[in-house]
Amino acid sequence: MKIIYADHAATTRVKPEVLEKMRPYLTEEYGNPSSLYGFSYNSKRAVEQARENIAGLIGADVKEVYFTGCGTESDNWAIKGAAWANGKKGKHMITSKTEHHAVLHTCQYLEKQGFDVTYLDVDKDGFINPDELIKAIRPDTILITIMFANNEIGTIMPISEIGRIARERSILFHTDAVQAAGHVPIDVNAMNIDMLSISGHKLGAPKGVGVLYIRKGVKIESLMHGGGHERGKRAGTENVPHIVGLGEAARLAKAYMDENIKKVTAMRDRLIDGILKIPYTRLTGPTENRLPGLASFVIEAVEGEAMLLKLFEYGICASSGSACSSGSLDPSHVLLAIGYPHHIAHGSLRLSIGEENTDEEIDRIIEAVPEVVKKLRDMSPVWENGKPAWA
Repeated sequence: MKIIYADHAATTRVKPEVLEKMRPYLTEEYGNPSSLYGFSYNSKRAVEQARENIAGLIGADVKEVYFTGCGTESDNWAIKGAAWANGKKGKHMITSKTEHHAVLHTCQYLEKQGFDVTYLDVDKDGFINPDELIKAIRPDTILITIMFANNEIGTIMPISEIGRIARERSILFHTDAVQAAGHVPIDVNAMNIDMLSISGHKLGAPKGVGVLYIRKGVKIESLMHGGGHERGKRAGTENVPHIVGLGEAARLAKAYMDENIKKVTAMRDRLIDGILKIPYTRLTGPTENRLPGLASFVIEAVEGEAMLLKLFEYGICASSGSACSSGSLDPSHVLLAIGYPHHIAHGSLRLSIGEENTDEEIDRIIEAVPEVVKKLRDMSPVWENGKPAWA
């Protein structure tokens, strides 16, 4: 059975060019980049080259790029580190109700430590209202953390405007850019971003490596202690092969971004048009300002998990909501936040494609999903006379 992989928002395969770049640092060039002898020079130079590539991808200075273990660590470091470093100025932070759990759970942890968090509502397409953000700001607000692009419905937030609002009021602004980095243009200076999180496995690098961009002058406490790595901010021997891989993935993403956006957006739009022909199906998220490769839906009178199992019988890998929340019986917090009731939110289907997908694969998905939905609806106790029982 040929696998059609349509779950790139969950993870991506390591690109062949990335693997080849990594290979020497898994075998011959195994020196510790923090060591002083000559054998380690190549490892150290490779790490710094990767840092340059990532800085180039987001418009940062190389000294503002810090390697981490994953996007979740980057989010935790940015939010906790900023809170701990600036707690004497204030205890208030602002985020949104549709953030990744790496942000939401970190904010909830800090609430137990005495911090106060405002969770902004979003509209039906997942956007925050900048006017509501301004209203939420208090004299003791020290951090705004709003994701760049949503991992479930693809909404690209008005990052430049949020950054401007924060900068004008001398409030730190962090954005979780895990879904956006390498897929849409990012300029941390033009967008007034103070901290930005990246995860390697979302753009063709291995799992187990990430980045936190920290603007020069930003006051932030360390999350990891134990050594002087990453200019004294993040302890732990550098994961050289994975860092090299992330650096190469960043280089490729920048070089082919325009081409990839055009190709992937065209496939996404065709996929959306095809799936929306299924009765009682709705697109979740906006039609504009949306991630190029993410098509997400709620399909009434079917369960998302059942769709995934049936789709894999056709060789199609997809997800229902966020892959990070698999195993939960609760519907997506994102879909609830944009106004869907529980019984409809349970019918979530996310199809996230990449530049490696083909038009033939899109055609196959468009053929398979209606077949799967029909089979499930024919068995469903809430599908009556060609419509949901609540219609």
